[in-house]
Amino acid sequence: MTEQMTGAQSLIRSLEHVGVDTVFGIPGGAILPAYDPLYDSSAVRHVLMRHEQGAGHAAEGYAYATGKPGVCMATSGPGATNLVTPLADAHMDSVPMVAITGQVASPAIGTDAFQEADICGITMPITKHNFLVRKAEDIPRTIAEAFHIASSGRPGPVLVDISKDALQATTEFSWPERLELPGYRPVNKPHGKQVREAARMIAEAERPVLYAGGGVLRAGASAELRVLAELTGVPVVTTLMARGVFPDEHPQHVGMPGMHGDVSAVGALQKADLIVALGARFDDRVTGRLDSFAPDARIVHADIDPAEISKNRHADVPIVGDCREVLADLVVAVRADQDKGREGDYTAWWNQLGYLRETYPKDYDRTDDGTLSPQHVIERLGRLVGPEATYVAGVGQHQMWAAQFIGHQRPGSFVNSGGLGTMGFSVPAALGAKLADPERVVWAVDGDGCFQMTNQELATAAVEGIPLKVAVVNNGNLGMVRQWQTLFYEGRYSNTDLQTSPLDAKVRIPDFVRLAEAYGCVGLRCETPEEIDATIEKAMSINDVPVVVDFTVNHDAMVWPMVGPGVSNDEIQYARDMAPDWEHED
Repeated sequence: MTEQMTGAQSLIRSLEHVGVDTVFGIPGGAILPAYDPLYDSSAVRHVLMRHEQGAGHAAEGYAYATGKPGVCMATSGPGATNLVTPLADAHMDSVPMVAITGQVASPAIGTDAFQEADICGITMPITKHNFLVRKAEDIPRTIAEAFHIASSGRPGPVLVDISKDALQATTEFSWPERLELPGYRPVNKPHGKQVREAARMIAEAERPVLYAGGGVLRAGASAELRVLAELTGVPVVTTLMARGVFPDEHPQHVGMPGMHGDVSAVGALQKADLIVALGARFDDRVTGRLDSFAPDARIVHADIDPAEISKNRHADVPIVGDCREVLADLVVAVRADQDKGREGDYTAWWNQLGYLRETYPKDYDRTDDGTLSPQHVIERLGRLVGPEATYVAGVGQHQMWAAQFIGHQRPGSFVNSGGLGTMGFSVPAALGAKLADPERVVWAVDGDGCFQMTNQELATAAVEGIPLKVAVVNNGNLGMVRQWQTLFYEGRYSNTDLQTSPLDAKVRIPDFVRLAEAYGCVGLRCETPEEIDATIEKAMSINDVPVVVDFTVNHDAMVWPMVGPGVSNDEIQYARDMAPDWEHED
């Protein structure tokens, strides 16, 4: 059936067809025609954000919570360019997202018209695909293709830029019966021979490790990972992007690898003779100096994106496919090997890893001056709030502490900006996650630097009735930068003091409690260890408005363990100037 309508009406009808229920955005001139029919839609809720960057991150948070593409909308020029950061963030972390932007009228494209920007050209390197639509009749097909591309294969962001005249023109609405995407054929099913070879290598290895990345989360393959791990008895490490896909409390979980990973997890990868990488990309934060990473390990690398395989580390057995399919087939292959008596013995390996876990557990220095330890704050937050909540971190020290000291037992319980490391991610992403999953408790764990980049979205949360909770780990500094200045720049603290929590003065610029109240939220402050539990419990008791807690913490706390920049993972330090004793590992 066809129906006469404007291109703008066609756009909203198309969004309804693909099941969109929420759009995060801000109107403006070029996209304004689309906002008129949106006003009449009973299926699509529009959330008016306070900044387009916030709209993009909120769409990411929505995608994390639902597994569906998050949707954001902006006008041309500066509206569209403000989406660049969240698009790049989603691209790096494989988050399904569709961004819809208005563009100046077709005759004006290329003339440097008012609020014109070549957003397709700008975002080509940081989107999975993008479209420029100049004709109203092309809108339904383009929207259908955009959502298919965003959510299939390796997920990612897709941009749809629509000229104003295409939105205003009259057209016949026609939804495509099938998609024509020549050249786009994601491989989901892995090759059986490669899977069987991987199973054989697991049985023959003496020191194997399952290295689980964000692809396991995106594929919804947590259950399959657990079955494989328990079937084989192989230790598991989970990256920053995979926290929760394998429970922290499971005896086979040896921790998070990487620059600020657990000594046991870093050591497991370094000493392994086989690494089975599942939806992970051997990024620099995990490998350290690449030429010294896991020198004795053979590599099985499974990923849905063939471009990732052997990009950083040569794969002895490459497996292209969806992680869930790969793990399911690998379980079958391992069982077949075990039925034939081929099964690995990892007793000595577990003794080695057990030594590392017992000798170098996660820990931190307790303060003795009455100030708050940030690790203590985050540890208590995780304990009191529990594993069923969703924790959305910003970027920096607080992000690492949230990864380390909250017990992550549930896939999707930890949301953060991993690849791009985007300050300002936490509050709007938490807003999107809470709106998508309103019955779940959502805490934004933010730093005072990150918080000031996007805290205007508290107004959105208050007005829209989205009662997220924000824990600001406020050390008065750009904490991670300050840590590097301490370690590598002789304590020359150039431009890192934010003066948000001067412990030796009474002036706070800004005062986060008063700021929260100005935005229609409840503002709380915690300054001593004795207040931590009561403050968190009070925040948990407030469920009708957003809550912001200013945890004024010690300025000098640092994230440990740490692998310094440009050095081998073998040189990890579990505290300043203190390295593990690898010689006793046997």
